[in-house]
Amino acid sequence: MSTARHVARALPTMLRVSFAEMLAYRAELLVWMLAYTMPLIMLALWTAVARDAPVGNFDQRGFQAYFMVTLVVRFCTSAWVVWEMNFEVRQGTLQRRLLRPIHPMIAYACEQAAALPLRVVLMVPIVVATLLWLGPSILTRDPVQVALVLPTILGAWCLMFLTNALIGTLSLWWESSISVFEVWMGLYFVFSGYVIPLSLFPDWLNSALDWLPFRYMLSSPVENLLGLCSRQESLRAAGVQWLIALLLAVALWRGWARGVKRFQAFGG
Repeated sequence: MSTARHVARALPTMLRVSFAEMLAYRAELLVWMLAYTMPLIMLALWTAVARDAPVGNFDQRGFQAYFMVTLVVRFCTSAWVVWEMNFEVRQGTLQRRLLRPIHPMIAYACEQAAALPLRVVLMVPIVVATLLWLGPSILTRDPVQVALVLPTILGAWCLMFLTNALIGTLSLWWESSISVFEVWMGLYFVFSGYVIPLSLFPDWLNSALDWLPFRYMLSSPVENLLGLCSRQESLRAAGVQWLIALLLAVALWRGWARGVKRFQAFGG
């Protein structure tokens, strides 16, 4: 209990320090933002495809709304802790984190979360431009789905962070786990709805994706925000999303505990 109180007292300071560091590297954040332009490319591609006739349940306006919202959700939920973990393990600087009273994963989470306010500020012009271009009617008006917007986006961020951290933990066994992360990102691009709406996939593949985390990292928040699914589907997706987050958190906790023992045993 005393440990929890200690962490609770330390969290505001850690978030302030991490936010100050993020402001110091705001140019780097802008570069990261420019790297997330794939939805704009796919918007142009799918809009051209749907010029003559709708594709599935998407017409040109539908694709424009989908990929603009995808851009916003992707930018607000991205994480890059896997790169930091691999670098610190290779350089041996992870040892400094292990000597601090706060668990390294809490510190990593604070550093990642501190970027969210600045990301939101950077996203405001895109959101405003989208609403002026396509109109507010593209968004859901269902009160339950509106209430689920923030929880599902936060859940998507948790899934991204936990997956990044879990893959980063593999670097405690291997020299680098970046190659694993690159494979995982390739699967994410295809099966999260990042480059193609999942509703355009065949039914058997969609059924399989219901059991994988990719859908809940991007497609589910986007579909909920746009009202592309029913209220019941949104509630179910939110429940599955947070259940997967819990399972990933348990796997990360166990994997980290074992990996750190190995890291320290070899003189880390």
